[in-house]
Amino acid sequence: MASNGNNHVSTKPPPEPSPLRKAKFFQANMRILVTGGAGFIGSHLVDKLMENEKNEVVVVDNYFTGSKDNLKQWIGHPRFELIRHDVTEPLLIEVDRIYHLACPASPIFYKYNPVKTIKTNVLGTMNMLGLAKRTGARILLTSTSEVYGDPLVHPQDESYWGNVNPIGVRSCYDEGKRVAETLMFDYHRQHGIEIRIARIFNTYGPRMNIDDGRVVSNFIAQAIRDEALTVQLPGTQTRSFCYVSDMVDGLIRLMEGDNTGPINIGNPGEFTMIELAENVKELINPEVKIITVENTPDDPRQRKPDITKAKELIGWEPKIKLRDGIPLMEEDFRGRLGISRKK
Repeated sequence: MASNGNNHVSTKPPPEPSPLRKAKFFQANMRILVTGGAGFIGSHLVDKLMENEKNEVVVVDNYFTGSKDNLKQWIGHPRFELIRHDVTEPLLIEVDRIYHLACPASPIFYKYNPVKTIKTNVLGTMNMLGLAKRTGARILLTSTSEVYGDPLVHPQDESYWGNVNPIGVRSCYDEGKRVAETLMFDYHRQHGIEIRIARIFNTYGPRMNIDDGRVVSNFIAQAIRDEALTVQLPGTQTRSFCYVSDMVDGLIRLMEGDNTGPINIGNPGEFTMIELAENVKELINPEVKIITVENTPDDPRQRKPDITKAKELIGWEPKIKLRDGIPLMEEDFRGRLGISRKK
């Protein structure tokens, strides 16, 4: 078992989640829990997991930022179950795999209720680890590039400890995820839980919340509505954008591989905010203006994943380029906004 936790060997294997897992005549399906499964990345993960007929998928979501609409194609399917539940409360179910995605991930949402964000990250992760301990499930946490804060090294690899403000307006998210990672490794070392940690970088694609305050959705929504694209100053700050199907592929590979992580999953193609705005303008609405507005506090200047580990350890790298992903997202946004393309 490859691990970053000083290679501690676990004491004894946890029990199998189902007494029928290795039965002679009938093997039970793989039962997979996805917390936050009604959200943007979660619902795409569910779509992918449901393609495998040996998977039964249980989604837990409190619909704080997620939407039942993202899962409508699966409601009523015999291998699918949807539970309205808040992960800050314990959950008693039997599962083999836990993908723990539940947490508001956009600044607008996580700053709206910072205490709730911390509770989701800390108590939510504790509850899911407790569930993993009881059932012997393997658990994957979607951590975040935010654990690197405003990085002093570029690009960021997994050995970098980060540069995070512990008392800023974003700290509920950044530090919450850092504690979640700590909890994962402590449960792993102390109880032998099988853990996986993905540090996911900016992700975009269909089903993103239209007004979620993240830059790709902002620009695309503004371009579709004929509004000026608002670039936060200075405009030279960079982000790297990974299309959601690539992200889901990375998460599944990490879960099914034998490495604990943390592993960066993101697209190393780096764009300044001005470049992103110009791409959106060119691809969606060449008429719109690009204007600059004031920045939010603690906004990182640079973000770019070093994905060497992902390539070597789980054989993953992103395939979809930003210029190919934006039109796919535009189509989804136009459908939801009810604004068709001008002839």
